[in-house]
Amino acid sequence: MATVEAVDVRAPAWRGGFGRLWTAAVVSRFGDALRTAALPLLAVRLTDDPLVIAFVTACGYVPWLLFGLLGGAVADRLDQRRAMWAVDTVRGLLVAAFALAVALGYASIPLLLVLAFSLTTLQTLFDNASTALLPSLVDRETLGSANARLMTGQQFAGGLLAGPFVPLLLAAGAFMPFAADAGTYLLAAALVASLRLRPSGREPRAAGGTLRAEIAEGLRVLWCDRVLRAVCAATLLCNIGMGGLIATLVLHVTRWLHAGTEGYAAAMTAYSAGGLAGGFAAQRIARRTGRARALLVAGTIQTASLLLIGTVRHPWALLAGMLLLGSMGMVWNVNQVTLMQQRSPESMTGRVASAFRTASTAGAPLGAVLGGAAARTYGLNGPALLAAALFGLAVTWLISGRKQDVSVVEPADGVTAGHPAV
Repeated sequence: MATVEAVDVRAPAWRGGFGRLWTAAVVSRFGDALRTAALPLLAVRLTDDPLVIAFVTACGYVPWLLFGLLGGAVADRLDQRRAMWAVDTVRGLLVAAFALAVALGYASIPLLLVLAFSLTTLQTLFDNASTALLPSLVDRETLGSANARLMTGQQFAGGLLAGPFVPLLLAAGAFMPFAADAGTYLLAAALVASLRLRPSGREPRAAGGTLRAEIAEGLRVLWCDRVLRAVCAATLLCNIGMGGLIATLVLHVTRWLHAGTEGYAAAMTAYSAGGLAGGFAAQRIARRTGRARALLVAGTIQTASLLLIGTVRHPWALLAGMLLLGSMGMVWNVNQVTLMQQRSPESMTGRVASAFRTASTAGAPLGAVLGGAAARTYGLNGPALLAAALFGLAVTWLISGRKQDVSVVEPADGVTAGHPAV
């Protein structure tokens, strides 16, 4: 049965809480970018063992694999606003204590490992609660615009704005990026705590339910929705590809292209700039094609971008490919999250979101390993070509969800796309 997919065109009102949530998200991402840039630099000061440094990075992934699904179930049980500001307060205090330890000369690799593991463990609850909270702040027909504005603001703060501040803060002391990050967490906590939400439409949780049963219920909802299942599988494939590309990109740029560290910095800047452009384009593409077809458009262009990066041995080809990759990555993210929020039962949004994020995080370290193997076996451009193959497979997988039999969505704003939902 064909579907008429109504794509929202309204923008969310900045008043009523969304503006404060946006500010909290942008401020927090700015601080995270400062810490993320400073942490490996501090690790290199403490040890020259690459395996130990790799463990520090791995601690940023492991909690998602261990607690990601649990975080979604807990987020659906709790008052999401309170959970978010409480988590940010704890994270702010943890990072502040770490900054003090660095300032006093007590920094160590075990302390770095504990910090990275603890922050990501708390993030599994925060991110799932945040995804589930947004529909309580804005009308459902403005979710796409709200997600686009949130992600674009975060991309600007973390991808472009924070970079120049890192060397300035480090010049003032190795502890300064961490102290600044602690301040952003506490400011974000205060902003979220001040939110006033509309009455929730979530159904009361059944008495006697266990976390295991609730996690299973959320997974069942994800699996039974053919569209969400296809998007989740496609996202996993894409993240495997991106994990391999990003893990070896410095070798691709400096050794295969011989573009030096300047070329690597330019490539990452192009990717961030593309993300900003994609944030503005995501809604326009969705209006023309529908959300799920927007994913097909984004995945197809990303596949072509990766082929360009992996086959044309010229720095300009790399910059053009990274610009397109970043822009279409943002289009993908905005429409993927919005589809998930719109198709998930309100009482299960946290659990469905946790399944997406757990799958995505599992793909990144696996992709890093595959990317290293591809670079060693097929050459330094091998990871880009491997990523192109995985993105192409993801697009093919998405097409399999186009026959989803769903009821017709009546247009509320006069803007519809008369085609299957996927």
